[in-house]
Amino acid sequence: MISLASRPLQNQLIRLTRTPPSSFRYSHNMRPLTTADLNPAILKVQYAVRGELAIKAEELREKLQSESHGLPFKKVISSNIGNPQQKGLDQPFLTFTRQVAALMEYPPLAEIVKDKWPQDVLDRAKELQEDIGSIGAYSHSKGVPLIRKHVAKFIEERDGYPSDPEDIFLTAGASAGVSLILNVLITPNQTGILIPIPQYPLYTATLAQFSGVALPYHLSESEGWSTSLEEIKAALAKAKQDSVMPRAIVVINPGNPTGAILDKTTMCNLVRLCEEHSLVLLADEVYQANLHRPDTHPFHSFKQVVRELNSPIPLFSFHSISKGVKGECGRRGGYFECTNISDEVRALLYKMASVTLCPPLSGQIGVDCLVRPPRPNEPSYALWKKETDTIHEALRHRTQLMAQRLNSLPGVSCVDSPGALYLYPKLELPDKAVEEAQKLGKSPDTLYALQLLEETGICVVPGSGFGQKDGEHHYRLTCLCPGVEEYVSALENFHLKFLKKYGGL
Repeated sequence: MISLASRPLQNQLIRLTRTPPSSFRYSHNMRPLTTADLNPAILKVQYAVRGELAIKAEELREKLQSESHGLPFKKVISSNIGNPQQKGLDQPFLTFTRQVAALMEYPPLAEIVKDKWPQDVLDRAKELQEDIGSIGAYSHSKGVPLIRKHVAKFIEERDGYPSDPEDIFLTAGASAGVSLILNVLITPNQTGILIPIPQYPLYTATLAQFSGVALPYHLSESEGWSTSLEEIKAALAKAKQDSVMPRAIVVINPGNPTGAILDKTTMCNLVRLCEEHSLVLLADEVYQANLHRPDTHPFHSFKQVVRELNSPIPLFSFHSISKGVKGECGRRGGYFECTNISDEVRALLYKMASVTLCPPLSGQIGVDCLVRPPRPNEPSYALWKKETDTIHEALRHRTQLMAQRLNSLPGVSCVDSPGALYLYPKLELPDKAVEEAQKLGKSPDTLYALQLLEETGICVVPGSGFGQKDGEHHYRLTCLCPGVEEYVSALENFHLKFLKKYGGL
């Protein structure tokens, strides 16, 4: 209860709460924050994988929650992004990875499961806990030293050449590593980065963010999306004409969105080209474990080729826990290795990495499980082998079946991808469809993809988001979707209806 004597104070408090001091009063002349106040480079960033189609898909997914939704499908199928464990795709997690992760999250669990879980899982978690402590604490900015040692050993065993843990940077997924390297390489509006077309939109988005200049080189679709040195040389010549300084080349192997796998001869020629033009090589190798025909289309790392050639080119190689058969996208784990990078440059990379303190510890634990899977003589191996073989076979089967069925459609041609998680079919669209797209201010393959989504619930990414030659039309879809027969049948039925609608049949 407030006494009469305190009322002046009470009234003063009321006035203070109702009337802000003059220094805090809002001016009628104050401007709101608008896009005109932002970094203009940000306005140029485009990321098609999470763009118009993905936004529309989420709207439809929300609409499906209503019993009276009126949509001609029962679910939205997210075929637009390589997110294997996403709800609806439901690729199983690997037991070994999740058991180690669970023990790292809650160490007392070890007492509860000590007679139930394999001993190698318990031993792995104990080893990591003794070195790291709690995963709730920051680690070294380059990542846990022990895990970087394990990454280096993995690379040595893969390639047959030494790897130094000090050359390893653990990252929040490969994308964070790509962003870091491009950031330090680019002088705004002067530096050119050679990128393949079609390419993963991360590269054009990041170049836009840092005001780098994209120097596109087209892959050859008629030759299985092979990499052409002549295309790269033409892009270099154009850069010179435009007074742009080429500094690096991006190579995605296996390819995204194409699934193409480089042969060793092409890789050697690319390394020699980098020597000739003093180019840094950025090797995006996150799909190195996604090989559908490894006997005829094996993976070779650029690190191995550079060492075999005794080449001095600067090389950054990227890997991730998001792809392969792990599919642990949400943990955000990856790494890059520096090859032929000076101590001075590496120190600057460390400085930039330290700005974000450290990559997520849950992702770093995922990297350790990626590079140190169970060995044949360990208790977890049999289950790990069964799980990984099952996923590999499912991806291989879906890819081959989908390519075969798509190629049987009129107006569709599709390279049967030997790697990665995608197909990238080419569409021959009727003139009337192209004209309607132009009237709507959209690319023709965006019109196609939007109608596909609205009629079937299947979300894909139009080829315009990856880059393509003028007058061509494509879309990218993943090979992660279960129920592949039903899925492909829906694609076939829609395509025939689309052609009929626009006079293509």
